Amino acid sequence: MKYLICSLILAVASPTFAADVAAGKTKAAVCAACHGANGISIIPDYPNLAGQKVKYLQSAMKAYRDGERKNPIMSPMASGLSDDDIANISAYFASLPAGG
Repeated sequence: MKYLICSLILAVASPTFAADVAAGKTKAAVCAACHGANGISIIPDYPNLAGQKVKYLQSAMKAYRDGERKNPIMSPMASGLSDDDIANISAYFASLPAGG
């Protein structure tokens, strides 16, 4: 019985959403203008996104979307993103090699 309870707790506690890297790549196409086609920015003041950790990318995009971080470019870009969009975009950039 305790194994059944543990299994149920793990099933509920573990995320059921698996990020879609291909969907993230499609959604991230507009990001290339500032962050580069391969996630490596050619603009010195803009960060590289390739190879960043998923959790970092998610928290940054959610902070821009939710108004916790303010930036005249990123805040409007993130404002229309759903949690699924953010997870997919984060998975895509994390999947890219950090060196470009």
